[in-house]
Amino acid sequence: WPTMITPMLLTLFLITQLKMLNTNYHLPPSPKPMKMKNYNKPWEPKWTKICSLHSLPPQS
Repeated sequence: WPTMITPMLLTLFLITQLKMLNTNYHLPPSPKPMKMKNYNKPWEPKWTKICSLHSLPPQS
């Protein structure tokens, strides 16, 4: 039993290490200052509309 588990764990470890080496890590672009007011304003009416629809009691 240990002779089967140990090589399997070793191969899994090696495979993950190889995958990690092959992945390309893209650096994010330099952060630009975001205007939060522009993003928050259009979202608020949608959010309140969705919440108000779901908060209504079920109609029969």
